[in-house]
Amino acid sequence: MSSSLILRSSLPRSVQRAARTPAAFQAVRHQSDVYVPGGPVYRGTVNDPTTYPEPNRSHGGYHWAFERILSAGLVPLTAASFATSGTNYPILDGILGVTLVMHSHIGFDALIVDYVHKRKFPKLSPLLSWTLRASTVGVLVGVYQFNTNDVGLTELIARTWTA
Repeated sequence: MSSSLILRSSLPRSVQRAARTPAAFQAVRHQSDVYVPGGPVYRGTVNDPTTYPEPNRSHGGYHWAFERILSAGLVPLTAASFATSGTNYPILDGILGVTLVMHSHIGFDALIVDYVHKRKFPKLSPLLSWTLRASTVGVLVGVYQFNTNDVGLTELIARTWTA
């Protein structure tokens, strides 16, 4: 005997009749179902087709390949920067600073796109994206100033390790 038959036979007849009526399966709307500001926003229903983004060459395969080349290029670039002195090769020090900032920007952007999606958070997602862009520009200006007017990134780390 199947488990559903055992369950049905053990229930009283009044409960069995109530379970068969369509009203028992309809959802009841409560006050908690209304939109709360700052909460998720869903448009459409589950059966609506998803919208596809417009094709863009800076995303997809090219974007993925650029991320991987940048990440793989950081390994020899970091080793070369610390094998030589940053004060003797300021171009190498500048390239290291810029690639580290680009790598961090791409990682934080992926975090925002994946976890603070524009469909769910229509106001917070663009705000975080623009905050990230402004922060990245600020950090790039700071890296430039530090590399041109001070000791540079690799020299700072070398001094910190020997201190």
